[in-house]
Amino acid sequence: MDREIILITGAAGFIGGQLAYKLYKLGYDLILVDNMSYGHEDNLIFDDVDLNEILYVMDIRSKEFEQLFEDNRIECVFNIAGIAPLPDCQCNPAEAVDVNVNGLVKVLELCRRHNVYSVVQASTNAMYENVVDFPTKEDDINEYNLPTLIYPNTKYCAERFAQSFCDTYGMNVTCIRFANVYGPHIDCLRKQPPFVGYMIRELYYDRTPNFFSDGKQARDYIYIDDLLELVYRARTLSGFNVINCSSNTSYSVRELYDIAKNIMNTNIDAVYNDSSKYWDKYPELYEGEYKISRNILDHEVNKYSQCDNTRANELLNWTPEVDINEGLKRTIEYTVKKLSGDI
Repeated sequence: MDREIILITGAAGFIGGQLAYKLYKLGYDLILVDNMSYGHEDNLIFDDVDLNEILYVMDIRSKEFEQLFEDNRIECVFNIAGIAPLPDCQCNPAEAVDVNVNGLVKVLELCRRHNVYSVVQASTNAMYENVVDFPTKEDDINEYNLPTLIYPNTKYCAERFAQSFCDTYGMNVTCIRFANVYGPHIDCLRKQPPFVGYMIRELYYDRTPNFFSDGKQARDYIYIDDLLELVYRARTLSGFNVINCSSNTSYSVRELYDIAKNIMNTNIDAVYNDSSKYWDKYPELYEGEYKISRNILDHEVNKYSQCDNTRANELLNWTPEVDINEGLKRTIEYTVKKLSGDI
């Protein structure tokens, strides 16, 4: 019998790379795809594998991507590829829709035509942008609280197409709505890294972090290993499913910063700026007659999130195991080694 082949898109990103390593250690044959617009080979940490044999630098919208399905018997696709930074999506909405929506539709149609058993789609809790019920359940989103910004709308639309394929063709697709993901290998080097990566980097270099908020807003954070376990289990589900991947606990910027300061043994105080100024680095949003609403931007920066994870437990017997203190400790230890050149 042929071994099960798993395809991962966005495989050279933070989450995709960690998922690839987990599946490799479990013995799966892998096909890794990334166009390297956001990914980097540093996220692929295989010690004894020639990446040239399993990594395909290509776009999921390309003809070359289609050929992978022609040439291989793929059993499962983890579609992690996408444009995630909110400012990037807002500044280039057509590209965001093309990648995040049309890209998934391309994946789904290829999976349909080539009898792929299961698709797991990376979605986001950002689509709860206007939901005010906490902890937020998967069904709390409705016609009265749909998202406003481009990124969460692309993911919301992608889920609707995923459900369409399941309802129409009987396919198996599970959309995992990620909370804020952190852990070792989180990006700390790019110009605008995620909050946790940025915080650790600035403290490592004894610099004062500048946060664009009052620091009181709280969000739900999930450790990478916990997320990967849920994503892996989700491949077994039948039909269409939407599942929150969250800790069901929220932590403020100030709380996380205090934990990081304690672990890194520093007393550097952060500077807290007006939240709307975060978006001033993207002047194209304010060009022309129709300018983006600063109220919407301010709401996005300061929004609260806490997501219920009961469904994940009921369907897949999953609960997060790594608490925020241990998770940040592991993340800081790895990131410090990376910044110091030890790894």
